[in-house]
Amino acid sequence: MTLERFAHYIDGACAAPAGGQYLPSDNPFTGQPWAEIARGDARDVDHAVQAAHRSLKSGAWPALTASERGLLLHRLGDRIAAHAARLAAIEVRDNGKLLSEMSAQLHYVPKWFHYFGGLADKVEGRVIPLDKKGYFNFTRHEPLGVVAIVTPWNSPLMLLAWKLAPALAAGCTVVIKPSEYTSASTLALMKLVEEAGFPPGVVNVVTGLGGEAGAALVAHPLVRKVTFTGADGTGRLIAQQAARDLKHVGLELGGKSPNIVFADANIEDAVNGAVSGIFAATGQTCIAGSRLLLQDEIYDDAMARLLAIARAARMGDPMDAGTQIGPVTTRAQYEKVLSYIDIGRREGARVVLGGGPASRPECGQGWFVEPTIFAGVDNRMRIAQEEVFGPVLSVIRFKDEAEAVAIANDVRFGLGAGVWTGDIGRAFRMAERVESGTVWVNTYRAVSYMSPFGGYKDSGLGRENGADAILEYLQTKSVWINTGAATANPFVMR
Repeated sequence: MTLERFAHYIDGACAAPAGGQYLPSDNPFTGQPWAEIARGDARDVDHAVQAAHRSLKSGAWPALTASERGLLLHRLGDRIAAHAARLAAIEVRDNGKLLSEMSAQLHYVPKWFHYFGGLADKVEGRVIPLDKKGYFNFTRHEPLGVVAIVTPWNSPLMLLAWKLAPALAAGCTVVIKPSEYTSASTLALMKLVEEAGFPPGVVNVVTGLGGEAGAALVAHPLVRKVTFTGADGTGRLIAQQAARDLKHVGLELGGKSPNIVFADANIEDAVNGAVSGIFAATGQTCIAGSRLLLQDEIYDDAMARLLAIARAARMGDPMDAGTQIGPVTTRAQYEKVLSYIDIGRREGARVVLGGGPASRPECGQGWFVEPTIFAGVDNRMRIAQEEVFGPVLSVIRFKDEAEAVAIANDVRFGLGAGVWTGDIGRAFRMAERVESGTVWVNTYRAVSYMSPFGGYKDSGLGRENGADAILEYLQTKSVWINTGAATANPFVMR
């Protein structure tokens, strides 16, 4: 079988890898390769970064006004909207997520480019009233420079949009290194970047392994900012490398998010939210509600409802509209998830649903894990402390609000949290006391291009989305103008 082949995208054109090598990209539903992507190395990275640096310093891109940059972003958003179905299908083939989820994401992605396109010419400096007479002082915001964008495999284009749209709105140029497991949709997007009218070199893509292309990109001396979404271990390595050159860093890392259900909550809504929070994306999301905290009074009722809904989940082909849970994206992640299920058993947690590979006929040869629920979980267990990134839910009991807060905060992560309650006072108290970048009350996993997103503690650095996100790609310059103050001779005694 001949596999579809994807090359790098550098300086406005497809570019074969300098080493002539390609990597297979597997379809998680079949477990077989469907395409090949270029295996980039330091030579490809240098080619791309040099192109981005040239386009930053000269030519059409820096000559554009902020409004003209915004218009290009609007056009790109429109092109993505027109091709959303095709891009979603590529992502499903590449990462195994449900077509319904990827379609919803790809129809929402254009909003990022429209929003930041509108924001591009709204960035304003300040006139500062000084304590010194005879001077005028103002600030201006300028692009940081070449930005390295390193994206994960779970929602490739959605998470790329979170970074790419504000970076371009700020006037930066970029080199993207997508996950080696899911590079195809990012490369397909480049045709739309061309059609939108972006000058060559403004947006570049180098594919390949993290230890090769990714490491070379992070270390390149002309890169001024690295923005990364992925595992916290990789994030630490990126931060260490970037620190050597004093590069700016944005990190959106892991989570072990608590979904907290109080006795006064609407239990039906809460259970539906809990199922959606952990199983709807096969648990492959940084904000997965992987710890479900149930108050003693409603524990039995909530568990019964939870099990009833989870047992009815339909697994199978992610392209099928009737499928509710798809495969795990990579073979390595599939094996990791199964290893954590074994760890949970050894720690003494009780499997009340699932607990192993899915052997249903409709799952074929894909990397499927049965929706798994552990009861009797102590928050000190590894399955309650470490990110599994799969369809594995740890259920923990609590007695009162104080204990719920203590359990919720007793992890090194702090990305998201859910609170389910009918008490508005409790909602505000919990939102204040839970250590998390996002707190959802009586809902879960809601995100918007208009609202900031990021983590506390080991969940990362910086914020994405919202009006402040563009500032992550800008640096502030202070300008002083002498309007009449005399300049004294420093060697004359007065």
